[in-house]
Amino acid sequence: MLRVKNVAFAFAVLLAMGFSPAALAQISDDVVRIGVLNDQHSVYSDIAGPGSVVAAKMAVEDAGGTVLGKPIDIVVADHENKAELGAAIARHWFNVDKVDMAIDFANSGVGLAVEQVARESNRIIIATAVAASDFTGKACAPTAISWTYSSYALTTGLARAVTLKGGDSWFFLTVDYAFGYSLEADATRAVQAAGGHVVGRVLHPLGTTDYSSYLAQAKASGAKVIGLANAGHDMVNTVKQARQLGVGEGQTVVPLLVFINDVHSIGLEAAQGLTFLTSFYWDRTPETRAFAQRFFERQKAMPSMLQASVYSGIRHYLHAIEAAGTDDTDRVMAKMRELPVNDFYVTNGRIRLDGRLLHDMYLIKVKSPAESKMPWDYYKVLDAIPGDQAFESLEAGGCPLGKRS
Repeated sequence: MLRVKNVAFAFAVLLAMGFSPAALAQISDDVVRIGVLNDQHSVYSDIAGPGSVVAAKMAVEDAGGTVLGKPIDIVVADHENKAELGAAIARHWFNVDKVDMAIDFANSGVGLAVEQVARESNRIIIATAVAASDFTGKACAPTAISWTYSSYALTTGLARAVTLKGGDSWFFLTVDYAFGYSLEADATRAVQAAGGHVVGRVLHPLGTTDYSSYLAQAKASGAKVIGLANAGHDMVNTVKQARQLGVGEGQTVVPLLVFINDVHSIGLEAAQGLTFLTSFYWDRTPETRAFAQRFFERQKAMPSMLQASVYSGIRHYLHAIEAAGTDDTDRVMAKMRELPVNDFYVTNGRIRLDGRLLHDMYLIKVKSPAESKMPWDYYKVLDAIPGDQAFESLEAGGCPLGKRS
């Protein structure tokens, strides 16, 4: 019987005896289980929802369906935009169903709740749709990653530019939970830093259908800019009703978070000229077009930045498992931080200590109907903002992990 105390030497001996790294790999429960947790039927279902599940399955298929010789399983749940339900699902996934990683969330309140569960259970989570700054700020966790955007990245450059161009008085129409608060707060700081001021705000519940009273308050405020700190169906309905009510005549409506699905729903006639930031556009490069066309064949819609982000996050997670030779949380997380992210979504992206994936953001202007040459040809890319400029700094974010480094 061979006894070897040195692990590295033992590994070399096994290799020399013909054992492959895959044979030596350690996968808990003989399966890598990934959970997609989001809004499947409501306000955020178009921008995440079933499309995120399609993207997740594509990522697994492109990985060959296995990692280190073990199958990859996708499980799905709808949190119904309830933080308590999202946390309960995640807790059951991690502690009973042996889910190794959860992704998406599509709701900042849910994402923050799941982040606490991930901390307690020592499981990896990838937030592809959490804008709240606290996720990588004061609430940051060692196993939590934010893949797509932050409220700072979405609002700071945009609000500053609008203010400096003369839109120096703002009124916010804000969805009443963590996501809306964070968008409004970061936009407010940018407006004030550029010499503008905020004249007022009104809160609306998630999933509102009638925005007439809120828009009437915004119009009566006399503000030059009506900032929309909401998203998904909420943003779409606000823009449509603002146009119907004549809001925007002498005032500019500025949505702070826009997805291509939103533009498709609003229509180019109403959406033309909207300017905003995004992390992904399907028609930007040959690689983005190739992914988007494959996605479209299944979903009959072009992918949102959230859906593209789900694919990217899962592929990087699987690469990290291969590199680590295990699905052990700590070792995989270390590899995820160590390895650069390179795919159609990100070039040379890196995961910071606070969990923020740094990548370029793109300044977008929506085309007019005359400029659009084919279906889903909606965006003009005006500029690319490097990740270290687009996102708040590690120090400014306030993550306790950074303070301990």
